[in-house]
Amino acid sequence: MRSRLKTLPLFWRLFAVNAVVLVLAFAGLVLAPVTVSAPVAASELVVLAAGLVCLLAVDVMLLRRALSPLEELADTMRRHDPLAPGARADVPGDPELAALANAFNDMLDRLETERRESARQALTLQEAERLRIARELHDEVGQTLTGVMLQVEGLAGAIPDELRDQLDVLRETARHGTEEVRRIARRLRPEALEELGLHSAMAALATGFEQQARTPLDRRVATGLRLSREQELVVYRVAQEALTNVARHAAATHVDLGLQCEDGRTILTIRDDGRGMSPESLRSSNGIRGMRERAMLIGASLAIDSRPGLGTEVRLTLPPTPRADDSAEDSNPDR
Repeated sequence: MRSRLKTLPLFWRLFAVNAVVLVLAFAGLVLAPVTVSAPVAASELVVLAAGLVCLLAVDVMLLRRALSPLEELADTMRRHDPLAPGARADVPGDPELAALANAFNDMLDRLETERRESARQALTLQEAERLRIARELHDEVGQTLTGVMLQVEGLAGAIPDELRDQLDVLRETARHGTEEVRRIARRLRPEALEELGLHSAMAALATGFEQQARTPLDRRVATGLRLSREQELVVYRVAQEALTNVARHAAATHVDLGLQCEDGRTILTIRDDGRGMSPESLRSSNGIRGMRERAMLIGASLAIDSRPGLGTEVRLTLPPTPRADDSAEDSNPDR
């Protein structure tokens, strides 16, 4: 009986609620030993008011049960996060509400598909632009600074002794500029990822972080992970952004980096013992939003646990990897 009531259209469910209230009022007037005089006596008014309150309470209770599917659907709409796709509204037995829930779910499917495709195109263009800038830095600016260093070396034998200190400063400045250009180019274009695979790229990323941030880092990176090139790039960029945030803002004394496979899922974890982040910073950070966009691109989930003074943990969970052998174009095992 209860399941059949849930399948009634909303109109008939509301009608049934009102009918029950009216029947109770009718039965109360007919069966209860209550009389109403004119003018109404105070004792009669108290009885009528008590009956009205009981009827309103019954009406509220029944209407809330009848409209609960609408409240659940509205709550799902309010909680939906475009950067955390996958949440869908439950489809109730009421055919009218089921049609509304199905239409909402279909709309989410279309929006998430379009958003994923637009994000893929935007990130593809971004990576191509990074590659172009990295090449120009390496080929143009890097070669120019190398030429400056050669010219400085050529002047070393002819310059007066009183200017030798200035020449040494110029040489060190040119050398530092060359190294900085190379470092920026490596960040823009992860050559280790393209040439040696994800395992080597993560090792190089961790080593570079330790050298730059002067912070100890424990690394546990599994080998043989079968990920597509797109997944590898997302894992690398999320790790890069997370470590950059640690170096710039966390003031941490220790960092853990893990990339493991658990129950078919590849999980990237970066944990630090720094100052943490407030909820407002988590919502407004462009870097974190970029990580969420990249995670959404490959259907992964990104969770960030951070509290002021207690450090931060970034956890990227990729969907299960198919067990079937992938083609060379779809997978890139670590070498």
